[in-house]
Amino acid sequence: MTRTVIVALSFVLAACSQGDAKQGKDAKDAKAAPPAVAVTVIDVAVREVPVTFEAVGRTEGSREVQIRARVAGILEQQKFQEGDSVKAGATLFEIERAPFEIELAQARGTLAEVSAREALAAQEHERLKGLADKRAISQKEADQAASSLQQARALGQVARARLRQAELNLSYTRVTAPIDGVTGRALQSIGSLVSPSGDAAVLTTLTRSDPIWVRFSLSEAEFAQVRGGEGKEAQVRLELADGTAYPEPARLNFSGSTVDAQTSSVQMRAEVPNSRLALLPGQFVRVRVTAGTVRAVVVPQSAVLQNEGGRFVWVAAEGKAVQRPIKAGGWVGKDWAVLDGLKPGDQVIVDNLVRMRPNAQIAAKKAGQG
Repeated sequence: MTRTVIVALSFVLAACSQGDAKQGKDAKDAKAAPPAVAVTVIDVAVREVPVTFEAVGRTEGSREVQIRARVAGILEQQKFQEGDSVKAGATLFEIERAPFEIELAQARGTLAEVSAREALAAQEHERLKGLADKRAISQKEADQAASSLQQARALGQVARARLRQAELNLSYTRVTAPIDGVTGRALQSIGSLVSPSGDAAVLTTLTRSDPIWVRFSLSEAEFAQVRGGEGKEAQVRLELADGTAYPEPARLNFSGSTVDAQTSSVQMRAEVPNSRLALLPGQFVRVRVTAGTVRAVVVPQSAVLQNEGGRFVWVAAEGKAVQRPIKAGGWVGKDWAVLDGLKPGDQVIVDNLVRMRPNAQIAAKKAGQG
């Protein structure tokens, strides 16, 4: 009986050992070969893509003018509402006129007096000249009469200049808009004493916002491509702060002639129509400059990742995921142009990227297939 128990226990131990060995082997196999990750791939191909650069720009009026007082006096009237659009020649302010009207009347009186003296001197000169020709008087007296006439004429010129200055000063009491534009905040209150110099000189500002200008900078390398441009003018588009595209195209109207030594960039300026005043001076916008085309591979932006080594994509090769470093160009809509690192026919993985590891087993299907 004892022998029978021993034999039974031996069979039980053997069976347990075989079961443990089988479980260990299965676990090892499972650890060595994890299940393949299902991914979607696209076949890349080379095509013509635009060369695009992006920069942050700031808008400014195509003309910005300070409206200044040109004579000293009391500010009596303001003829506009702050923020109004005004036409060139419209009256903006009026300065007290009475002192300048008095000055003008005095200038006219002085001119009349000097003109009378000039006429008398001319008559005296003609009379004495005739007598001198007949030797009835000395030549000295005739010369003195001629000199008096010249002095009278000189005084007449001074009087006429002072009259013109008085007329100008009176006209300056009416402050007008030199250009079409949008008025700014009134910087002087009614009743203030204004003058042509100092802080009291500036009354308001006037800005022309249609068209409006956008200032931005491009790197030295980007500027070289824009300037090359294959003989074509660069295309400029704007994007607003909320991400919407501005409907009107812009055009470059200025490029700097020097490179900034600190930033290695070149100042640029674009002009864009703004008839509805949708853009305001001082507003930040994103500027997209397109300069020609280049042949490149295009992949979805979501497929491009980045680590400490730079940008890369995952490529399907022989059922495994392979990390491929790339040189990325500009954005093409929702895609990214790849200038180097991929070749036609490569299969780029576009989903399940967070599960990718080097040489991970994958089960790939092409985009668009069920």
